[in-house]
Amino acid sequence: MNTQWLDTKEYPFSANYFDTGTARMHYIDEGAGEPLLFVHGTPSWSFDFRHLVRDLRSTYRCIAVDHIGFGLSDKPRHYDYSVQNHSATLEKFILHKNIRDITLVLHDFGGPIGFDVALKHPGRIKRMVILNSWLWSSREEEAYRKMSKVLRSPLLPFLYRYFNFSARFVLPASFGEKKITSRILKQYTRPFANRNQREGTLAFARSLLQDQDRFESLWQRCTALSARPVLFAWGMKDPVIGPQYLQKFLSGFPGAEVLKIASAGHFPQEEEPEMLSQAIRRFLEKTE
Repeated sequence: MNTQWLDTKEYPFSANYFDTGTARMHYIDEGAGEPLLFVHGTPSWSFDFRHLVRDLRSTYRCIAVDHIGFGLSDKPRHYDYSVQNHSATLEKFILHKNIRDITLVLHDFGGPIGFDVALKHPGRIKRMVILNSWLWSSREEEAYRKMSKVLRSPLLPFLYRYFNFSARFVLPASFGEKKITSRILKQYTRPFANRNQREGTLAFARSLLQDQDRFESLWQRCTALSARPVLFAWGMKDPVIGPQYLQKFLSGFPGAEVLKIASAGHFPQEEEPEMLSQAIRRFLEKTE
């Protein structure tokens, strides 16, 4: 793909590719030491972890993937972009690279994707860091019922494919006090250069309608991981995945550490990276 738009000062990492058999998945692998595996959501990619990687790679091995359909990975028009398949791809990657003693850093859809893999291979997981995510059915929530009407709209595929709606509009609207600049927003919109490259973001939107039972099943099984050290770092001004989601998570992980970032919205790793990086480093050192 054409990457002339890529700001290599903001994202100064060497590109690596993992052949899944049907597409190439881009990832970065920086530093050495215990592995931190960063798993993004939508409509983002490994770029949104760049500040954390730059800081933490001095002590840890920082691996960040781009799901197929996102970032610098392949974006085939016809592909299984389901959450289940993203989880299977991540699992295949971990096993192929034989990564162990993993600290998972999960954000947004990276939560259900990463938890799915962790529940299948708990022996490989040492710790978890969760950023503004979820892991259960939202069907009973009033906000979800309102959103589901939008998700069912026949206009939604048109907006996603022809207007890059998720990256251009949903992402910047999810920030808290510090708004994203046009220069940085370009790094999130340009990976989806044309309508044929936007099936991945549309599939995640559809997943919110189709996969509620799957999310709930993960939540019901997450106690298998409750003994692992967990840090929740939460942007408290997230307009969608707000503080109530953090409280729900803590009901399943009552011993977890918590960092509440008052100024941040949905992307604390983009909005308050220094604060978050310091908190992650303290958490890692404390749980060695």
